[in-house]
Amino acid sequence: MPVVHELDKKGKEMSAAMERIIAETQKVIVGQPIMIRGLLMGLLTQGHILLEGVPGLAKTLSVMTLSTCIRAHFSRIQFTPDLLPSDIIGTNIYNAKTAEFSIKKGPIFANIVLADEINRAAAKVQAALLEAMQEKQVTIGGQTFKLEKPFLVMATQNPIESEGTYNLPDAQVDRFMFKVVIDYPTPEDELEIINRFTKGVVPQASPVCTPADIVATRDTINNIFIDDKIKRYIVDIVFATRFPDRVGLKIKNLIQYGASPRASLHLTTGSKGNAFMENRGYVTPDDIKAVAHDVLRHRISVSYEAEAEEIKSENIIDEILKTVKVP
Repeated sequence: MPVVHELDKKGKEMSAAMERIIAETQKVIVGQPIMIRGLLMGLLTQGHILLEGVPGLAKTLSVMTLSTCIRAHFSRIQFTPDLLPSDIIGTNIYNAKTAEFSIKKGPIFANIVLADEINRAAAKVQAALLEAMQEKQVTIGGQTFKLEKPFLVMATQNPIESEGTYNLPDAQVDRFMFKVVIDYPTPEDELEIINRFTKGVVPQASPVCTPADIVATRDTINNIFIDDKIKRYIVDIVFATRFPDRVGLKIKNLIQYGASPRASLHLTTGSKGNAFMENRGYVTPDDIKAVAHDVLRHRISVSYEAEAEEIKSENIIDEILKTVKVP
């Protein structure tokens, strides 16, 4: 297919910049390749990212470093129990001298917004992000403002079991394209962290590209070829989270509810992004499998029975991927 080959050529040319971003990020971040790749994939595919891990795993530093690499307008919001929606999106301010109201825009007006410890704020504050995340716009005092391109929310959260945290509303969780779970570094990586960050000089990343380059790369990713059989494979996987008995899985009692149609969209977009990262102009089933856990783990709600048996959504995804027929 000439179209596929042409896209493949463009992808290889543009992926060189992505490799430089990864290299610059790794000057600051030790290890954590899954997190770095997940952040970059979200940036390239217009998908918001939810990072989950215990404190101290460089979640915040990774997002800040990525912003530096692409010269993005970066904004950080520290979520706390006393935060108000107006602290995020902005508000109307009355000027007594002119007897007029003026708009003061909030930190949501940026290319990359870091919602730090998002699950430490109350639900009404978390919900304030919904319009921005879905519609790429916010409304202040009856006026609607479009957000900058690219616009991406990268949120960090501590495990729900941590003290002072709240469950995110289901409607908001579904807005995140990926949920990336971060684990502790290896002993070798931790030794490197000690060596790198105890010399009195903090490592710094250098800018590699601009937000406009990211937007142009997105256009290339959108045109990556995906066969109808691959699309059917995606739909079959998502339907298996809702009706596992239809594919021969006896795990219906473990699932409270399955993934929404947004999961199918994000699996499609994410698989294109993975194909791009692999320097291909077409999607394969392996691309679906590569992003399936990050796309689905927060969209499958397990039952009380599953929790009692210590079965997580990741375990259910594993069984689905083993069972659904690969084209």
